[in-house]
Amino acid sequence: MAQSKVQFGYRRHPDQDRPGGAPAGHAVVVVGAGPVGLSLAIDLAQRGHKVVLLDDADRIGEGSRAICFSKRSLEFWDRLGVGDRMVEKGVVWSVGKIFHGASQLYQFNLLPEQGHKRPAFINLQQFYAEAYLVDRVQHLPDIDLRWRNKVSALDRRNDHVALTIETPEGPYTLHAQYVIACDGARSSLRQMVGAEFSGQVFEDQFLIADVKMTAAFPTERWFWFDPPFHAGRSALLHKQPDDVWRIDLQLHPDADPLVEKKPENVAPRIARMLGHEQFDFEWISLYKFQCRRMDRFVHGRVIFAGDSAHQVSPFGARGANSGLEDAENIAWKLDRVLRGTSPETLLETYHTERSAAADENIRESTRSTDFMAPTTEQEARLRRAVLSLAKETEFGKRMVNGGRLSVPSVYDTPLSTPDADVWRGGPRPGTSMPDAPVADHTGNPMFLTEAFIRKGTRFTLLTFGNGKSIDAPEGVGTIKVGGDDGMIDAAGFAGQRYDADGGATYLLRPDGYVAARFREPSRPAIEAALARACGLS
Repeated sequence: MAQSKVQFGYRRHPDQDRPGGAPAGHAVVVVGAGPVGLSLAIDLAQRGHKVVLLDDADRIGEGSRAICFSKRSLEFWDRLGVGDRMVEKGVVWSVGKIFHGASQLYQFNLLPEQGHKRPAFINLQQFYAEAYLVDRVQHLPDIDLRWRNKVSALDRRNDHVALTIETPEGPYTLHAQYVIACDGARSSLRQMVGAEFSGQVFEDQFLIADVKMTAAFPTERWFWFDPPFHAGRSALLHKQPDDVWRIDLQLHPDADPLVEKKPENVAPRIARMLGHEQFDFEWISLYKFQCRRMDRFVHGRVIFAGDSAHQVSPFGARGANSGLEDAENIAWKLDRVLRGTSPETLLETYHTERSAAADENIRESTRSTDFMAPTTEQEARLRRAVLSLAKETEFGKRMVNGGRLSVPSVYDTPLSTPDADVWRGGPRPGTSMPDAPVADHTGNPMFLTEAFIRKGTRFTLLTFGNGKSIDAPEGVGTIKVGGDDGMIDAAGFAGQRYDADGGATYLLRPDGYVAARFREPSRPAIEAALARACGLS
């Protein structure tokens, strides 16, 4: 638990001592130093922008909170220089098991195929993730991380945002071209722009207990419906680093939170589940499912990301992972707007893409909640029928919903160029790039995601054996697979995953999403797709 209590000292900043109290001006101010705010600040700094990062606390958050980070998030963190550290500390897993009563209904594997750099998921306490991100921030001089700096007022103006910042030594003001609000579910900035959440709060409560113990359970996700140790309710078990285990137990809607979270009342529940009392509590909390979001994520020059913009139930690991997708979506678009290479309207596509992703996450989370905690007799009858069918049939197993796990978002937006050619497979425009093992022309092994990072995570053409040289537009990188000077696809995974028989070219966005693909690329077609993806047409 020592990592969760790392404390950072408040430091007075020269912005607080400007003559006459004149406000300092900055291009970007990010509010909230959680995983989303930290990741966004790092991404922008690596793209060459100075960022002020404010947090009203003086420490990394306590308790493990989010623990499941997806393959997509790990690939993003690879681009930020922290992926290795996350995976080395985290518990790698891809297999989940669903139980009904004492019997296993089925198991699933989220990444059964070979040839990916990163696993389907890792389990890692959020305080470790934040600590590694803070370490990375401290190596980037373009990020000015200010602890115990709380935004107390916000004034939106035509060409900037005026912020009032409270500190232990009194208030000061900042002007920012853009403010990114990553200040969590209780976002004060959301209130300052007059926006609220709309959606649903479910009545059922869940108890979270992180317990430290030595156990022989495998590194898998185990979910129970109506287990013998917790009759009539649901339960979840996950392994974390340091011999810590996450246990979620569904409670009655009328359960008293103050009573239920007392260690002396939690301990018997955990003992019944584990069959012993040899454990210590690391963290205990209660929560209710919430599936809500803001109507708009972009309010002029104030942009909302992560839990400040949307909330979903924790089953499915869609909260933190969705917030990280918000961060990478904002970063490359704001980079172009700040450089003047795309119009400000490109930022509106952040709302378009990420609000649609939030809606999808909310739909999946709501369906999971309705199945796990039915509120009507009809819903309960349906669940009983599905669980009964799942014992005998494959289609019954597919209907069981113990939390659909986070997957990369799919963007059906005007930034993507529709296919003009026939494709039997491969990632279509609006989907994220699949990884695959390759080797450079000298035989050194690597992955496609690594080759993308080496191109600077800019717009990149990924080409497969078209037998012709492609004249890439200025500023666009190229990755070639096949040919005498291209990467070697010895196992054939890359060609298969990109449907590259006979040649293929993909235009990748700076966040690794497919903007367009071509069988017979031409410079005009590529330029048209690039302009569309950049909000220029």
